[in-house]
Amino acid sequence: MKIMDFKVFLEPDEDGGYVVVCPTLPGCYSQGDSVEEALSNIREAIELCLEDMAKHGEETPDPSRTLIGSVVITQ
Repeated sequence: MKIMDFKVFLEPDEDGGYVVVCPTLPGCYSQGDSVEEALSNIREAIELCLEDMAKHGEETPDPSRTLIGSVVITQ
């Protein structure tokens, strides 16, 4: 069994809860009422995306190539 570490971004939704996106898998996103629920839901979405990619013979993107950085701006 292969272990893959997919990075995700969480943002508060203006209607409440959180929206979560997996940048390694374009179009892979979910939401949840809490951080925990959003992370659980994106896990399921990632698994479904990977399953669909495998079914269509698509190569799984390497999640280690997705880098997360931070830019600090002082005004």
